[in-house]
Amino acid sequence: MSSQDLTHKNVFGNPLIPCCYEPLTGFFRDGYCRTDEMDRGTHVVCAVMTKEFLDYTKNCGNNLCTPIPLYNFPGLQAGDKWCLCISRWIEAEKAGFAPLIVLEATDESTLDYINMDTLLKYAKK
Repeated sequence: MSSQDLTHKNVFGNPLIPCCYEPLTGFFRDGYCRTDEMDRGTHVVCAVMTKEFLDYTKNCGNNLCTPIPLYNFPGLQAGDKWCLCISRWIEAEKAGFAPLIVLEATDESTLDYINMDTLLKYAKK
């Protein structure tokens, strides 16, 4: 895949840009927050991790901090970018722990779940 995924659009309708290569993120582990019918989690939100969010999601049963070498997963820390499941981001937002979002790297399908005003409120500047 090129440095820009021209087949997928971001929430602004422009070509989707990569979220992160280090650590390598995305359902397809290609750096992009995009999805297909195989992705039951809908990993479309490019979020910037915070300690508060990482603690929150760990308490919800999804520990993103602990490395899992078997899956080449280094574990996340505050400041890392990661493609989150849309449902977890919405859940965290309702609980007051939603991380900021890189909108240019967030798939347009996110708009099926979250309105643009909410996305802009959490936009990483």
